[in-house]
Amino acid sequence: MNASEFRRRGKEMVDYVANYMEGIEGRQVYPDVEPGYLRPLIPAAAPQEPDTFEDIINDVEKIIMPGVTHWHSPYFFAYFPTASSYPAMLADMLCGAIGCIGFSWAASPACTELETVMMDWLGKMLELPKAFLNEKAGEGGGVIQGSASEATLVALLAARTKVIHRLQAASPELTQAAIMEKLVAYSSDQAHSSVERAGLIGGVKLKAIPSDGNFAMRASALQEALERDKAAGLIPFFMVATLGTTTCCSFDNLLEVGPICNKEDIWLHVDAAYAGSAFICPEFRHLLNGVEFADSFNFNPHKWLLVNFDCSAMWVKKRTDLTGAFRLDPTYLKHSHQDSGLITDYRHWQIPLGRRFRSLKMWFVFRMYGVKGLQAYIRKHVQLSHEFESLVRQDPRFEICVEVILGLVCFRLKGSNKVNEALLQRINSAKKIHLVPCHLRDKFVLRFAICSRTVESAHVQRAWEHIKELAADVLRAERD
Repeated sequence: MNASEFRRRGKEMVDYVANYMEGIEGRQVYPDVEPGYLRPLIPAAAPQEPDTFEDIINDVEKIIMPGVTHWHSPYFFAYFPTASSYPAMLADMLCGAIGCIGFSWAASPACTELETVMMDWLGKMLELPKAFLNEKAGEGGGVIQGSASEATLVALLAARTKVIHRLQAASPELTQAAIMEKLVAYSSDQAHSSVERAGLIGGVKLKAIPSDGNFAMRASALQEALERDKAAGLIPFFMVATLGTTTCCSFDNLLEVGPICNKEDIWLHVDAAYAGSAFICPEFRHLLNGVEFADSFNFNPHKWLLVNFDCSAMWVKKRTDLTGAFRLDPTYLKHSHQDSGLITDYRHWQIPLGRRFRSLKMWFVFRMYGVKGLQAYIRKHVQLSHEFESLVRQDPRFEICVEVILGLVCFRLKGSNKVNEALLQRINSAKKIHLVPCHLRDKFVLRFAICSRTVESAHVQRAWEHIKELAADVLRAERD
């Protein structure tokens, strides 16, 4: 494909994408396929001679689209949102064209410097403490990771290195292995499974702190666990507090647990993967109060801030905590500006070496929406979730299971888990809308998350009418 054909095919692809997005409401939100559907539809090996672009595009509709779950359908209410916007798509095109591997400033200065500035822009939108920003030669700074899971792991590994160095400085006879076997990390029992995975990869014990009646971690439960573990000779070193849990969007109490972590010299990492986007709105900023106690903070603009995947924003108060854990300097990666103090090499802030020019997406989206446009988008989703909550509360057969704060509603039929499992099975079998469940203590609960950029009140209303009809069928079947 030469430049001339690329121009022609590129315009065709833009038309295809625009048509897909405009017509997505008419596609069934969840596919009618079984595992292994795709392999029989494509050849067993790559073609020896080139295929035509027309054949490939035809196969997208015939082979790929029948197996796609349409995350951006206005009838997709599962998991949490994944961001999508036209400005971000255009930026991704430019990123692919530039094609740099931005592991260092020298590898592409604009890639490094735009990321640094965009992370400061976003930090200011959130009103993060200045200690987290990179401007004016501060000690902190921000970096784009691939996911919140990656950010949690990076923070844990940095905290592990920091505590090992500190203990060995005080007691040089201590081996790394002797320290490692005593290290213990903590999170709420509502934390995402990726926190547990970080503990597994990092080779440290991870303990779940029981949450309170609002599914939040509180000071008393954390303090009790710390005292018990210290008495047993363990070394508490890392804690993850979640703002907006995956199960029910609950919020750990940062103002309570933060001072404890600081007093005990425990690295506090704040995971706000979903909820963090909402903190750009002044009326939701209080949910971030206590972040001043954190050592690292992370959320995903690729969930709810119209920046397509992947773009996970992570800040640290002391960037040397990261670079001290991950810095390696082979000759072939060194450059003349790396010790100038004026720039950073992001390869020292992450697990991979290579990195895409992801900050372009942030730059395009922030400029083309503006802060006010992004705030309006968040507020609309929150309003729609409260609209759905109101519909549920008006039906005496249903109950709301936890306070609705942002864009997630946890609800269920009053009654057994079995009847709610049957309702969800009917909902997802009908494939008019798509939901996923969670467990809150011993209750099986349905999650209704406002996800699509194009979702409107009419879609929420139709979804609720559909749920009510299926609930009537389930309750009738149970009586029979």
